[in-house]
Amino acid sequence: MILTTIRSSLYRASSFNARVAVAAPLLHWPSGSAGQLLRAMSSASSPTQKPLQSASTLTKPLYGDEVPISEKEEIMSDVYCKVADRYDAVTDVISLWMNKPWKQRFVQQIQAKPGDKMLDVAGGTCEVAKRYLQYQDSVNNDQTSSVHVVDFNKNMLLVGQRRLAGSDWIRNGRITFAQGNAEDLRDVPDNSVDIYCISAGMHNLPHPEKALSEAYRVLRPGGKFACLEYGHTEGMVIGAVSRWYWDNVVPVLGQLLANDRASYERLARSVRTFPSQQQFAQAIRNAGFHLPGKGYELYQWGMMVAYIGSKKV
Repeated sequence: MILTTIRSSLYRASSFNARVAVAAPLLHWPSGSAGQLLRAMSSASSPTQKPLQSASTLTKPLYGDEVPISEKEEIMSDVYCKVADRYDAVTDVISLWMNKPWKQRFVQQIQAKPGDKMLDVAGGTCEVAKRYLQYQDSVNNDQTSSVHVVDFNKNMLLVGQRRLAGSDWIRNGRITFAQGNAEDLRDVPDNSVDIYCISAGMHNLPHPEKALSEAYRVLRPGGKFACLEYGHTEGMVIGAVSRWYWDNVVPVLGQLLANDRASYERLARSVRTFPSQQQFAQAIRNAGFHLPGKGYELYQWGMMVAYIGSKKV
C-alpha cells in the first residue's frame, strides 16, 4: 500500500511524452556477424579482476577517500553476477515502476537521426538498446541504424542476448554485443560513433571521469553524449524521504526480491555517494562536452537525471 501510494504520487507529479576490471577486449565495431558475436560471448570465461588501464586524464577524480573503490569494483564483478536474471524486475520495483518510463523518455530526448550508430555502455540487459532501435524503426522509419552494447558483466550481456534472440535486429546485425570496460574502450576507434549512451552505469564506476574521457574520444565531432543516472532529489522533504528510502527500503527489497540484502546495501551506497547533478554536469563539461542550459533534466525531482549534450565540432 505504501509503495503504491508513493508511486502514484510520483507519477502524477510529472508527465512523460511517451559496471571494474578489464575482461575480454572490446570487439571492433562491427566485427563479424551478430551470430558469431553471440556465440563467442556465450562461451567466454567469467571476468577476472585486473588493474585498470588508464584511458586518459583530463579531470580530477570525482570521488574522494570516503568512497571505497574496492566496493565499486565488487559491485561490478560480483553484485551484478548475482542479480543479472532479476536485475530489471528488481529495478522496476525499486524505482516504483518508473524505470521503463524513464528510459523511454530518455531515448526520445536523444532524438537520434536515421543511420546513427549508438554505443550503449553498461547496457547489458538491452533496455535502452531495444528502445533505441524501436525509435529508429517507428519514428525515423530507418533500418540502417545500429547499436553496439558493451557491459563489463558477462551475465548481464547474456540476459540481453536472450531477450533479443531471434529478433530481426539480431539477424540483420543491427545490434552487437561485447564485454568491456567503460573506463578503457581501447578497441573502439576514435571519432567512430554518433551516440554514446550510458544508463544507470556511471555510479558504479570507480573512476567515472575516465569513462567521460573515453566517451569524448570515441564520439565523432558533433556526436551526442547521453547519460541517464540516479540523482539527488531536490527539496528538503523529498530529499529526506529519498535518502531514507535508499538506506532502509532498498536493502529490504533486495532481500525480498533477490535474496541479497548486502548487495543492495552496497548498491544503495553507490548511488548515495555519486556526485550531485550540478557536480556531474560540471565534470561532463570539463571533459569537453557541450551541455545546454543548466546541463541536466530532472526526472521525478531528481530520482533520475538525464544529461544530454554533444561533442564540440
